[in-house]
Amino acid sequence: MKTILITGRIGAGKSAVSRIVEAAGYPVYDSDSRTKALYASVPGLTERIEAELGVRMENLACIFSDEGLREKLEALVYPYVLADFKAWREECGAPVAFFESAVAHTKSAFADIFDSVLLVSAPLEVRVERNPKAAQRDALQAEPEKYGWRIVNDGSLEELEKKVNDYLKTI
Repeated sequence: MKTILITGRIGAGKSAVSRIVEAAGYPVYDSDSRTKALYASVPGLTERIEAELGVRMENLACIFSDEGLREKLEALVYPYVLADFKAWREECGAPVAFFESAVAHTKSAFADIFDSVLLVSAPLEVRVERNPKAAQRDALQAEPEKYGWRIVNDGSLEELEKKVNDYLKTI
């Protein structure tokens, strides 16, 4: 099975691309929502996170301004995310599956998982307009230096759909 990472900085349009990919019939693993589901479904995980980070779950957004806490959280959660993804990928049984994440390409836990990278990008001013948090989180999310395909998402939804569909014809 081929696994393709959909990545890009906050506000670039990863989720929009993922919805178009799903509408075309491809399975997409949304790492953000799946990770949040794991918090609730893995027995004791939220308690362990709160104890080891010293932060209540409702205040977990503080990790975006504290690299040490972010790394601790990732060390606790990424093994579960990786196991969940591998199980999900096997269950979906499709010849091509996508994984949406802004940061997976920079994390050693996900090394050797992706066969290709689809980079979604947009100028900072466009990303900030879409999501005001883009300005403060921009430095936390780097674009990969190597990618198989890049979609610049700086236009309309119709233009994005065409770009994604052009990409899908290549896989």
